[in-house]
Amino acid sequence: MIINNNLLKLILFIYIFFTNLALSAVVKENIWHKGDTFSEYLDKYNIGQSLLRDISPEDFKYVSEIQTGEKFYEMTEGNRLIQALIPIGEEMQIQIVRNKSGRYDFDIIPIVYKHVQDQVRVDIKNSCYNDIYKLTNNPRLGFMLKTIYKGVIDFRKLQRGDKIAFVYSQKSRLGKPFGQPVIKGALIKHRGKKSYSFTDKDGNIWHDTKKTVLVKKARYKNVIHTKTKIIKKRNRYRFIMPLKHPRITSTFSYKRWHPILHRYRPHLGVDFGAKRGTPLYAVAKGKVIYAGWMRGYGKVVKIKHTEGYVSLYAHMSRIKTRVGRYVRQGQIIGAVGSTGRSTGPHLHFGLYHNSRAINPLRLLNKKGNYINVKVTTKYQSLEKYTVTSRKKVSIRGAEKLKTKLLRLIKLKEQKAFKWDEIENNLIHINNKVAKR
Repeated sequence: MIINNNLLKLILFIYIFFTNLALSAVVKENIWHKGDTFSEYLDKYNIGQSLLRDISPEDFKYVSEIQTGEKFYEMTEGNRLIQALIPIGEEMQIQIVRNKSGRYDFDIIPIVYKHVQDQVRVDIKNSCYNDIYKLTNNPRLGFMLKTIYKGVIDFRKLQRGDKIAFVYSQKSRLGKPFGQPVIKGALIKHRGKKSYSFTDKDGNIWHDTKKTVLVKKARYKNVIHTKTKIIKKRNRYRFIMPLKHPRITSTFSYKRWHPILHRYRPHLGVDFGAKRGTPLYAVAKGKVIYAGWMRGYGKVVKIKHTEGYVSLYAHMSRIKTRVGRYVRQGQIIGAVGSTGRSTGPHLHFGLYHNSRAINPLRLLNKKGNYINVKVTTKYQSLEKYTVTSRKKVSIRGAEKLKTKLLRLIKLKEQKAFKWDEIENNLIHINNKVAKR
């Protein structure tokens, strides 16, 4: 469990209010709905808009990182807000708290959570999802299990008498599951046949205790050439680099120590150092959905691409496109600058998939917009080439986990940790199902 000063402050804060207010204050779990704005949220509790003006540009840009469907917590006394904790990613959260003078303070603090690890054994009686949820009180486990068995088992064909065993870890926040669970290993016994699934350290799914890896070996051969030349060929990566000769100055992180503010802050993108005026390119074709000023980000362009991807270019000195325009991959959309909250010329590049920030370096082509292709003919030379073969290697810990799953599935009774309701932690939760 992560323990720091913020955790101690939160525990002390809850204790003081529950003691002094004689349980008149309650904590509610709510959902940030589509179309909700931070300004409207403040108006809901009659919090003056002066709070918005007091937020630094560096912090204000994270207000736009609140995601639709995100669960957050409020402590209220009647119609008055005492405290709100709103996540922006899995490591940091916005805190709004009423101080002794009756005014409200804004801050971004780490999320306090602990890790729960459990072994589960389920008998199928009605449906996989309902049976797992009834046993564990964790709604995400059934869907994650279906994901790792995609293409292997049709969960609609699971029937009464089938058995499931799995080992997983889950972040826990205020007694409830937080974030996505990680299923380390699973065993499904369907009509007497056993099907395994294991997750390696990189998050890849395998259905055996061994995984297939590629082994590359160098080989040499004589080649006859007459002429050699190099031609440039456009790369066919989905996302190209947003500028030429990229120089990374800051990487993607959910929790980064800010060198100026001396606080932890999320950095939901990648910074590229470059001279002012360096051309910026659209990383893929798409439609411009924003082009203008965005507080701490300065001059910003956002482009919507296919399959739920959106790219963001911040701190620009010039914008060379407009909202509603369709751009092609590699088209110039602006230039590097230092507008907004910035210590010098650079590009802050963000990439989002289905409204959630992801690490752009996993999808960007790091070799540039073009690749060099060598064309040679008719002269003899010794040329090096690579032979790629496949090899089976053991997944670390999979054999031990397989033994554990076999013992688990032989148990006569069902077994699981059942997640506590928030009420058991002396905190009241609004149990109404929120509309999505």
